[in-house]
Amino acid sequence: MDTTNLEKIDARAPESFDKQKTKEKTQKILEELNELQNLLYAESKYAILVVIQGMDASGKDGLIRHVFGNLNPQGVTVHSFKQPTAEELAHDFLWRIHLHAPAKGYIQIFNRSHYEDILITRVHKLIDDETAKQRMRAINDFENLLVENNNTEILKFYLHVSSEEQHERLQERINDKTKQWKYNEQDFVEAALRKEYLNAYEDCFKHCNKIPWTIVPADQNWYKEYLVAEKLCNTLKNLKMKYPGIKK
Repeated sequence: MDTTNLEKIDARAPESFDKQKTKEKTQKILEELNELQNLLYAESKYAILVVIQGMDASGKDGLIRHVFGNLNPQGVTVHSFKQPTAEELAHDFLWRIHLHAPAKGYIQIFNRSHYEDILITRVHKLIDDETAKQRMRAINDFENLLVENNNTEILKFYLHVSSEEQHERLQERINDKTKQWKYNEQDFVEAALRKEYLNAYEDCFKHCNKIPWTIVPADQNWYKEYLVAEKLCNTLKNLKMKYPGIKK
């Protein structure tokens, strides 16, 4: 998929996909994931890092809840990287990230990630282009370290939501009482910077692609959940994991 112009990528499922049939497929995949996660935990040979990026209201929280919510909570951890604290700013930008890298046998989900340090920082001119390039090289080295030294499988998802759908979802946070707790007027400010964010993402995909990104059309939750669940399931199956025998 061409990631040099995100606006040309459809944020909806192809017409050939039936909603109900796809949701049924997703349910079967989730059932299979339960067994695969158990294998991952028992064998403790591999670690899984799931990176989820996307604009505000692209559905990151809902995706995590519906795809990972039924897995054994002992083997799944979610961490959301917010604005760095004073202590974190006193270290290199990856220091706080490495603290949450997954251990073998575990699935670690980053709801926003180390990529925020070359996205929001770049859009808001907190770093210049040269610093961004330095950080991208450091990110590539960091991910390579996890892969080569800790048997980590890294899955990187960008949830691609259209501007129309994003605006509708942000408006729901005002109108829907069950979603008003999510409301943050800054989200509308960030949404107005859509072009700048897309440019930053496109450059990120160009320079941090040794571990490829999966661009996930995110306007329809059922399709988004299907794609992420299928990718995770196939990744785990390809590890050819086995239950260990009785320890001697």
